[in-house]
Amino acid sequence: QVQLVESGGGLVQPGGSLRLSCAASGSILSINAMSWYRQAPGEQRELVARITIDGSTNYADSVKGRFTISRDNAKNTMYLQMNSLKPEDTAVYYCKVPFSSWGQGTRVTVSS
Repeated sequence: QVQLVESGGGLVQPGGSLRLSCAASGSILSINAMSWYRQAPGEQRELVARITIDGSTNYADSVKGRFTISRDNAKNTMYLQMNSLKPEDTAVYYCKVPFSSWGQGTRVTVSS
């Protein structure tokens, strides 16, 4: 079972950018779907973006056009490039693959 570690979160002003990383403990070559989720304070965890083994992507409506998910199989890492950040993007962000446990996440705070 692959272990995942998220990083790259922080405090950013509205309109700013961050890139999150999700490092896997093993090869991701055979993992079909890799996803980013987020959970805002007092809210349920929600799917933000997903990328499949052939590079197909889908996004939550709230982040379309602003966020880009990608994966680097050679580095066993998935990324989430977040641009034009808004206060409502404030949340803890988690990466997930089938059968993996939830990690600690990385906190993103968008505030002036």
